[in-house]
Amino acid sequence: MNGAADPGVTGGPDLRPVSVEQRTGGRGPRVLLLHGLAANDTVWDLALPALPADHQLWTARLPWRTETIADFHGGHEEPGLRDRLAEALQAVPGGAEVVVAHSMAANVLLDLLDQELKAGVDAPRRYGIRALVLVSPFYRSRADQFDWDTISYYLNDFHLIMEEGLRAHSGGRLSADLRQAMGERVRDRVGPYGWFRFFDLYLRTPALATARLGLPTLVLAGETDFAARPEEGVALAAALPDARCLVLPGSGHFPMLDTAERFAAAVADFVHTVPGLSPQRGRALPEALELQR
Repeated sequence: MNGAADPGVTGGPDLRPVSVEQRTGGRGPRVLLLHGLAANDTVWDLALPALPADHQLWTARLPWRTETIADFHGGHEEPGLRDRLAEALQAVPGGAEVVVAHSMAANVLLDLLDQELKAGVDAPRRYGIRALVLVSPFYRSRADQFDWDTISYYLNDFHLIMEEGLRAHSGGRLSADLRQAMGERVRDRVGPYGWFRFFDLYLRTPALATARLGLPTLVLAGETDFAARPEEGVALAAALPDARCLVLPGSGHFPMLDTAERFAAAVADFVHTVPGLSPQRGRALPEALELQR
């Protein structure tokens, strides 16, 4: 599962449901980056050069990416989201020691680890995971925090999240009208089934047995994120046994694009504090608000 081309079409786009690609060949920690809904692995392109050269960086292409999103909304057939994410984790030779997951991928990852831990499987050991970085995750700790207004907001304004991705990817070069048209088109490609799969993950977050997940975890939130609000990242970090949350100023739902260097510095500093991954070092991250339990 290595490389960008579809093995059946020379030079064509990679249309396999899951693939991974090694982006740098460092001898340090193996880091796998997972993109969110209706994005792809290019979402990491600005941050990758700013990450430490000694890290071995991998990116995944997942079924909910831009190129294959039209195949994503056909219902709840197997293999499911957890199975596909497990494929990506297992495709990294030696295992991904640090998993960096953005937006919906963070929720699929939490769901996968939660289900396996509840079944008595040592999921971190199975996949070789030593630490997590959860970027702009969706999280609510109680079922009563979901009401009809919440559903209406995420249903009727779902296209705004798609528009936010277009804004971040384009660096603000697209006009508002064009972003709106393109955002609605992406929303329609995600479709009702795709939206429901996203929202179903969100609805299940109060049931996550977060106390079982003792991995060192960094939660990164964007200060102006209107999709996964920063207070949700703070709440998730508070619910995990060994986690902290950094809220990145000047960033929305895509901190790896909005503030790429600050994002990379936060990830690098965190990885260097995880015992056994690399020599520990401490650097104060400038202009980040740290919020912990």
